[in-house]
Amino acid sequence: MSSGQADTFCFKRFTVGPLQTNCYLVYDGVTMEGIVLDPGWHDEGMIKAVLDTKVILRYVVNTHGHADHIAGNADFSAPIVIHRLDETYLQDPVKNLSYFSGCSVQTPPSGRIVEDGDLLTVGGLSFEVLHTPGHTPGGISLKCRDNVFSGDTLFCDGIGRTDLPGGDQDTILKSIDEKLMSLPDDVKVFPGHGPSTTIGEARRFMRKEFLGKFQFLRLDGTHA
Repeated sequence: MSSGQADTFCFKRFTVGPLQTNCYLVYDGVTMEGIVLDPGWHDEGMIKAVLDTKVILRYVVNTHGHADHIAGNADFSAPIVIHRLDETYLQDPVKNLSYFSGCSVQTPPSGRIVEDGDLLTVGGLSFEVLHTPGHTPGGISLKCRDNVFSGDTLFCDGIGRTDLPGGDQDTILKSIDEKLMSLPDDVKVFPGHGPSTTIGEARRFMRKEFLGKFQFLRLDGTHA
């Protein structure tokens, strides 16, 4: 678990489950209203931290519908937020891939469906929904101030896998280019797995690995 604070933006990170999923508790340190992002496993430490911090949970947000990002949804009573295109993953073990690991993850249904550009207001914090498909059709990232929670779209020195059902490499690269690479270099990136990074660091990685292979990747803040 790690934590950080700047003004009223506070967060705690928990790495849970067999796939080491990063789950985040993000809250306004003044109003104590917040969200849980990607509770991918039933984790007593995360539940206890929410209770001990006395955060008033407004939403449970899933960046996408894979089991390792939704399996702990039922541990919290707040409305579940997910993109329209991944909504059915919540209760379909085949779509959320839990079926193939010998278990059957089904969570409560969504309480709020979001689209690109929607805002989630929690206390003094505003989370902008960025639709970033490619890992799944309904994958999203959440931007709050100079922070972006990228789910399984963008990692430190990597991108989300696209060889699973619903994945597409051209689509995820276009999402990264148009929605994430257009952000300032100093925006901090908190991914669904692995260490955090910045847009600037990710831009250097993307330029090295992908520039020239896909014509829509410009990586200079402008787009054709």
